[in-house]
Amino acid sequence: MRLDRLTVNLRARSPWEAVELGSALVRRHAAAIWKPWLAATLPLFVALNAIAWAFDLFWLAGFLMWWMKPAFERIPLYVLSRAVFGDPPAVRATLAAQARWGWKPMLHYLTWRRLGPARSLFLPVDLLEGAAGTRLRERRRVLGGAVYGHAALLTLVCWHFELALALGSVATLLMFVPPEHLPETLRAGWMALLRDPPAWANLLWNGFCWLAMTAIAPFYVGAGFGLYLNRRTQIEAWDVEIAFRRLRERLRAATAPLLLLLAVCAAAPLPAQERDAQRTLPSPAPSGAQAEAAAGATAQREQPSTLPAVFGEQRVDDAAFRKAVEQAYADPLLGAKRKVKQWQKRNPDQPRPVRSSNLPWLGAIGRMFAFIGEWGLWILAALLLAILVATAGHWLPWMRGTWRPRRAQAAAVETETLPIPELLPPDIAASARRLWREGRPRHALALLYRASVEVMAAHADVVLPPGATEAECLRASRRLRDGDERSLFARMVAVWQYAAYAQRLPGEDEFESLLGQLQQRYGWTA
Repeated sequence: MRLDRLTVNLRARSPWEAVELGSALVRRHAAAIWKPWLAATLPLFVALNAIAWAFDLFWLAGFLMWWMKPAFERIPLYVLSRAVFGDPPAVRATLAAQARWGWKPMLHYLTWRRLGPARSLFLPVDLLEGAAGTRLRERRRVLGGAVYGHAALLTLVCWHFELALALGSVATLLMFVPPEHLPETLRAGWMALLRDPPAWANLLWNGFCWLAMTAIAPFYVGAGFGLYLNRRTQIEAWDVEIAFRRLRERLRAATAPLLLLLAVCAAAPLPAQERDAQRTLPSPAPSGAQAEAAAGATAQREQPSTLPAVFGEQRVDDAAFRKAVEQAYADPLLGAKRKVKQWQKRNPDQPRPVRSSNLPWLGAIGRMFAFIGEWGLWILAALLLAILVATAGHWLPWMRGTWRPRRAQAAAVETETLPIPELLPPDIAASARRLWREGRPRHALALLYRASVEVMAAHADVVLPPGATEAECLRASRRLRDGDERSLFARMVAVWQYAAYAQRLPGEDEFESLLGQLQQRYGWTA
């Protein structure tokens, strides 16, 4: 790994700073990421939805696109892993690499690890390091142990962002609906979704989900890659190694001229006069001390070494050294951390040291709090009992009859749906009086309301839609020129609403008065 080619400033960061670093990398290399992403995911999206349209299984197309997201996330990870070393790949190279790169770990990520909360952190470990088996599990444990919670929270946040974008796209469409038609549009759309949503609605929702995934997934992968880089920087001291490499380069650049100068000086020839003087000068005779030292050195060279007599012929015990190394690596204290708890019984014979205090009022306060803590609940219970006894005259009458057996409640009154007649009889007034006398007053009022609506529509020259409500009929009656007729129709509508929805029927005199006014105003035959 060429750490000297890194394009980011490596240092020990907090986990959220590392997430921001990964997001900044995604923004810097946005074109190199989203172009191959669109080129790879858009054709697959079109193909899956076309097949789903043929078999009417749009939910399956959306589910497959969401489930295959880990395979798509290899694209931004491939780009970032090269771009961080100053070599962002081209679009063609990225697409070509997806056919052969990173498919072995996908079996895990598309099955039992699909819903893993720390996928953004572990995906670089599986795809970039190439470890397997026990070594891979150890790497995942070491790298993810300290930031697993941050990676899980990152997954939750990105999932909420995708959902918000998808729902926001739907809300954007509703912005173009006029306000007066918005309630009816929402009601019709909700009923259509509950019953049988049309194909275009399913296709539109799948498209919104794909757009949300396209916008958020590269940032999700980039944030996890930032956490991965930060953990490796903390564990392997990448920032220290880069600092030493830069220091070596500076020292090499500074010492190169000096070494060249020394080499030139050593290779330079002496002048001819100095060479002749060195040849003609006789060698000085050794003094007495120098002669004795030379004789001692000669004797020392001739004396045999005592090392074999002390340590044997094999100076280093290789077997014992290897055994010591293996024992050192097997020591649990060298690797993992552990916490040991041990309970020790106090010595009851040893009295506790009593600290003397020069402030006696602190002791009084302490005794007061101790008394409250010991007797506080009893004091509170006594106060509550005294309050209940003092206020018994107010609450005791309410409690009378509480413990008596309750009477069985009467069965709920069953009511039938009151249909408004479609066809009117020739004698409306006589038919309404007959229904009233037969004990069907609500049917009589329904007949009068239906006949009044028809007459009002004819006098106001309006066409009411099928199933028009009372409010729509009142708005239509504003076109009546006669104010008395408008008041009479409004009274008829109010009587009908009280009878139909509030179960409040008019008296017989009120019914006869209303019927007489309607008969006189509308010209119904007697």
